[in-house]
Amino acid sequence: MNKPPFRLEHLDHIVLRAYDIPTMLAFYCDVLGCTVERRQEEIGLIQLRAGKSLIDLVSIDSKLGRQGGKGPGTEGHNMDHLCLSVEGYDEVAIVAHLKAHDVRVGGIGSRYGAMGEGPSIYLFDPQGNMIELKGPPAD
Repeated sequence: MNKPPFRLEHLDHIVLRAYDIPTMLAFYCDVLGCTVERRQEEIGLIQLRAGKSLIDLVSIDSKLGRQGGKGPGTEGHNMDHLCLSVEGYDEVAIVAHLKAHDVRVGGIGSRYGAMGEGPSIYLFDPQGNMIELKGPPAD
């Protein structure tokens, strides 16, 4: 089997189709600390900086959003979850911050990720997408 002529480095971006862009924008910026990097209003896309990666929000009813068909709902989502590696992982402080913003927190535990086994917290954005905040690998 031939190896590809390239080497994967990291997750570049993820695109989330959304019903309520203002609510999603507030969540990703105010709660998770993303910043708006670029807007492409003509196709309904807002790109948010998340460390070295991007989280793109696409309105379901925009030109780009309509290409994806029916939007996420109670019967399914666009993805299982996205995982964001965080610096300064402090479980107590993170959970307190999330609860102060009325964010639904899921399971907390040790999970395997790109950098190895380490602490993580599951949470849910306003549209029900699961997000994992991943701390550094355990020693």
